[in-house]
Amino acid sequence: NKDFSNVGVKAIDDYTLQYTLKQPEPYWNSKTTYSLLFPVNEDFLKNKGKDFGKSTDPTSILYNGPFLLKSLTAKSSIELVKNEHYWDKKNVHFDAIKFSYYDGSDQDALVRGFTDGAYNFARVFPTSSNYASVEKKYKDNIYYTAPGASTSAIGINIDRQSYKYTAKKTDSEKSSTKKALLNKDFRQAINFAIDRKAYQSQINGKDGATLSVRNLFVPSDFVSAGDKTFGDLVTEKMSSYGDEWSGVNFADSQDGLYNAEKAKTEFAKSKDALQADGVQFPIHLDLPVDQSSKLNVAQAQSLKQTIEKSLGSENVVIDINQLSSDDLENATLNAANAAAEDWDISNSVAWAPDYQDPSTYLDIFKTTSSENTKAFMGYDDPNNAAAAQVGLKDYDALLNSAASETSDLNVRYDRYAQVQAWLEDSSLIIPLTVGNGAAPAISRLTPFTGANIQVGDKNSSDYFKYVKPQEKVVTKKEYEQSREKWLKEKKESNEKAQKDLEKHVK
Repeated sequence: NKDFSNVGVKAIDDYTLQYTLKQPEPYWNSKTTYSLLFPVNEDFLKNKGKDFGKSTDPTSILYNGPFLLKSLTAKSSIELVKNEHYWDKKNVHFDAIKFSYYDGSDQDALVRGFTDGAYNFARVFPTSSNYASVEKKYKDNIYYTAPGASTSAIGINIDRQSYKYTAKKTDSEKSSTKKALLNKDFRQAINFAIDRKAYQSQINGKDGATLSVRNLFVPSDFVSAGDKTFGDLVTEKMSSYGDEWSGVNFADSQDGLYNAEKAKTEFAKSKDALQADGVQFPIHLDLPVDQSSKLNVAQAQSLKQTIEKSLGSENVVIDINQLSSDDLENATLNAANAAAEDWDISNSVAWAPDYQDPSTYLDIFKTTSSENTKAFMGYDDPNNAAAAQVGLKDYDALLNSAASETSDLNVRYDRYAQVQAWLEDSSLIIPLTVGNGAAPAISRLTPFTGANIQVGDKNSSDYFKYVKPQEKVVTKKEYEQSREKWLKEKKESNEKAQKDLEKHVK
C-alpha cells in the first residue's frame, strides 16, 4: 500500500507509537523485543540505499542501542564499544566487548583464554583430553547454564535433488533412500533409534548429557494453558496417534524418545511396504558434518552408531560426509534453493522463537514457508509432490485452525498442541537437543544481571545491557542461588503478566 496512513502505524506524539492490528494477536507484546520493531532513521536509510546494514561496514548502521559496532572480521572477531550517547548508559557496564570466533577444532582454547584473562565467559568441554586439569582448577566454579528456547533437530530431506556430496553409488540407492524417507514408519524408526543422551554426551559428558535433551520441537514449557504445560497438552493428543507413543515423556532434560524396541517395530512395518515398492536395503542416509569441529564429528558418529545398532546396519547405514565449513553451509543453511540442499538427514538445523506463541515454531513448516521448508525438508514449492505425499496439506489445515483462535488462549494453545502432535508423529523433524544453554561453563559475569527472555533479540547473551562483570570467578553455588531467586521473580512477574493479558484479550 503506497498510502502509509492505511498501514496501521501512527505516531501519536514524540513518545507514543500506535499500532492497529487487523485482528487480535495475543502474543503482540512479545514482538517488542524482536528486530521487526527496531527503529530506523528514514533519512539515513534513503541515503545508504542498498549499502544499508552492510555487515563489513560499521558506518552502514545508525545506532541507538547500548553499543556501537567498531569492527567485524569474518571468522575472527566482532568488536563493540559503549555508545556514549545511549539514553540509559548508566546500565551499560562494559566500555568494550569483543566476541572471538571459535570453530570447535581446539576444545581447550576457550578455557585457556578465560584463564589468561582474555575471556570473561567460556564454555568447557567434559570430553576434552585436558578436562581433568580444568575440573581440578575450576572445581567449584563449573555450572550448567539455563536451557534456552532454541531447538536443535534432525531435518529430513523429502525431495533431494543434489548429489555432489554423497556416498551413494547407484541411482537405485538414491531412489531407495527417497522412498524410505517418504515413509512415516521409517522416519519414526529413525526417531526412536537415536540415543540422545549418548549424542549429547559427546559435548556435555555423561553427567550433563540429558540436561540439554529436547523431545518436542516446541519446548514443553514454552506456554501453559491453566495448570497444563504445552508438553502436557501434546501428551494428551499423542494417544490418538498410535501405541508407539504410549508412555513417551516429552519434557526437557531426559531422553523420552529413545527406544530400540519401538524403533525395530516401526522399521519392520516400513520394510514390508518398502520392499513391495522395490526398495533395496540397506538404506543409505547421507549426513553432512563440519570436519573442522571435532565435537560435531563425534556427534555424527554417535548418531551413526546408535541408529545402526538399533535398526541393524544391514537395514540402515548412516554415511557421514565430512565437509569444510563453507561447503557444509552451502549444502545446507546457505543453499541457494531447495534443489541445492545436498543431504538426506541433517543435524545442522535449528530454530529460535521470535515471539511468545507456539506458532513461531510451527509456522515454519507450513507449505507456503518456502525459505524454511527449503532448509528443513528440502523443498520450496507449496505444490511439491513429496510435501503432499507426507500430508503437509493436513498440517496446513491444523495450523490455520489454531491461528484462527485469538481470544481464548487455552483453546489456542490446545489447538497448537494438536499441530505439534501431528508434527511429532510425522517425524519430519526430529528434535534432539536444546540449541542454546544447558552447557557447562565458567564465568566472570554476575549471574542473571542481564535481560533473560525466551524470544526476540534482547537476551543477555548478545545484548549485554545490564550485565555486570565481576573480578572473581562465579561459583556454582552463587550461580544456583541467583537462578533460584530469578526463577521466583520470573514466576511472579509472569503470573501478573498472564492475568493482565487475559483481561486485555477478553
